Amino acid sequence: MAGHDVLAVLPTGAGKSAIYQVPALLLAGPTVVVSPLIALQQDQLEGIEDTRAPEAVALNSTQSSDEQKQAWKAIRQGQAEYTFLSPEQLSKEEVVDALADLGVSLLVVDEAHCVSAWGHDFRPDYLRLGPVIERLGHPRVLALTATAAPPIRRDIVQRLGMREHREVIAGFDRPNLHLAVERFTDDTDKRHSVITRVRTLAGYHSGPAIRPGLVYAASRKDTEFYAGELAQCGVRAAAYHAGMKAADRERVHEQFMADDLDVVVATSAFGMGIDKPNVRFVVHASVPESLDSYYQQIGRAGRDGRPAEITLFYRPEDLSLQTFLTASKAPTKRSPRWQTRWGTTTGRSGRRSSRTR
Repeated sequence: MAGHDVLAVLPTGAGKSAIYQVPALLLAGPTVVVSPLIALQQDQLEGIEDTRAPEAVALNSTQSSDEQKQAWKAIRQGQAEYTFLSPEQLSKEEVVDALADLGVSLLVVDEAHCVSAWGHDFRPDYLRLGPVIERLGHPRVLALTATAAPPIRRDIVQRLGMREHREVIAGFDRPNLHLAVERFTDDTDKRHSVITRVRTLAGYHSGPAIRPGLVYAASRKDTEFYAGELAQCGVRAAAYHAGMKAADRERVHEQFMADDLDVVVATSAFGMGIDKPNVRFVVHASVPESLDSYYQQIGRAGRDGRPAEITLFYRPEDLSLQTFLTASKAPTKRSPRWQTRWGTTTGRSGRRSSRTR
């Protein structure tokens, strides 16, 4: 409210949405919320609808022409205080021009780590938000994320062109999450253990009380493998990855949210759109690409405050796979991300050792 741009790094459940929803009521002009996934936008819209806050609308590619016209009408007439859209929508000249004419008072970048962690490889429109902010007259900018290491925080501030910004950084401890790691040398043993553990965590060994959970795998092929194996064991499981049709991904998302699926086996493409309070476990069938990704993914569990189990199944060879996956996507010549983010080094003997940063 003092007029500064703000970067807020707060854990899941800390109330990040309130940081923009409350000031928006006091500032003259609409609030624009940049959100990366349509499913996440829908969750946020529903959250606002459950309160007595002013109306919120979304602008996205799934809407009909009439729906978009109604949304713009609500924005222009001042009926809608909050406008949710994806960064791709802000790549359209006509959208930015229309918003500039309205005098945006607050621009919120949700899941702001995407500016750094995703922008280079998957969502190039995130990298264009800086110029868009200037074209809107540089309204107050609020960047929100659950996790961002200092280099990523600096990247967010620089790429968004934040001015005289303030940072609100909270601890990331989630005391209701129990974290564990299991190390393997044989791939077959690891895969068998993952399947057995997921069946146990989901409650298929202990009776009728089924507990929903997520399994993260490194590749699309692995998501299909684990989902298929779990389904053969009687688990209501489905794969989710970027290679699937959008309609199929949406169906998996909706089934999981409606408790028609117990386990989703996914790549990192799945997660930010999930605000399901009763996820009781998150299993990693391989090492994720970074500690930030790991924290984002385990943040899906235990949102109701009750205990949840987090287990990482690990083989040293997993790091070689992540080297291949991340180095092949790197926009510049630099060390593979896992080397700097996981803090993995190579000693004189050539053997890798790990340390926690």
